Amino acid sequence: MQTLKTWWLFSRPHTIIGSYISITALFVIACAEAAPALNQNIGALVDNHTTLYILTLLSALACNIFIVGLNQWQDIDVDRINKPWLPLAAGTMKMRTAQAVIFSSLIFSLLCAASLSSQFLLLMLIINGIGAAYSLPPMKLKRHHLPAAFAIVSVRGLLVNLGMTAHFMQQITGKWSIPAGVWPLALFVVGFSFGIAWFKDIPDTKGDEVFQFKTLAVSMSRKTALWLGVAVVAIAYTVVAASPFVISMKVNTAFFSLSHLTLCLLFIYIAAKLSLHDEKAIKKFYMFYWGLFFAEYIIYPFAYLLA
Repeated sequence: MQTLKTWWLFSRPHTIIGSYISITALFVIACAEAAPALNQNIGALVDNHTTLYILTLLSALACNIFIVGLNQWQDIDVDRINKPWLPLAAGTMKMRTAQAVIFSSLIFSLLCAASLSSQFLLLMLIINGIGAAYSLPPMKLKRHHLPAAFAIVSVRGLLVNLGMTAHFMQQITGKWSIPAGVWPLALFVVGFSFGIAWFKDIPDTKGDEVFQFKTLAVSMSRKTALWLGVAVVAIAYTVVAASPFVISMKVNTAFFSLSHLTLCLLFIYIAAKLSLHDEKAIKKFYMFYWGLFFAEYIIYPFAYLLA
């Protein structure tokens, strides 16, 4: 059990869950968008493309483990200050084991992608490449808050939502396309990813200052990082809630818009109550924030299924 816990912590569970939910949601959305054109129901398309879904999911999860594992390898010293419970920082996982997992995950991710299409392989090469540039010198994008934010935004916001959807649509319909309804999702996750980039560094200012990581919380202040993120995410929620009234989307509009506005108000309320001097509260807030990320990829496919 201790070994399983160590491996689970090494995978950074919240990112694994986020990848699983997002890939699953995008697959369901692609099936819902393709169903009318193919004169099939969503359930039949899901059943007929199970292999596509599984291989895509495995590639994405392995990519996730490669990126977060590489980050822990490269940041072991700063993690001993900021996140001493992580396996490498705590010494519960050997470096050689971690390196084997990291490189095996990269190879497995690319093999799964190559088994589906050359275009999907290229997409995964780009995502893995950005993940490597985030942690590895000489680029080490995470050292500065804007490059770090744009790395997370480009992967979580654009490449995953637009690239994965185009990949699913091509495999299901034979044509490359990005349905109109996916663009608001991508826009939302772009805003949300800026929040991830800024919020994740708020509890880590001590170690980041020691190792001269110029995060927004270090360069300006914890308060600035929090409220700039809140503003961006609130705008993203508002824009997405309004999107069914502006563009054609195959969703249940009432459920879609009201659920987004409700979560937006809840998010602002929780952020307003947060004490930036309470380290435990900050970490709980960050996990709550990831819960909102999970919720988005649950709301979106349900809105399609309820249409």
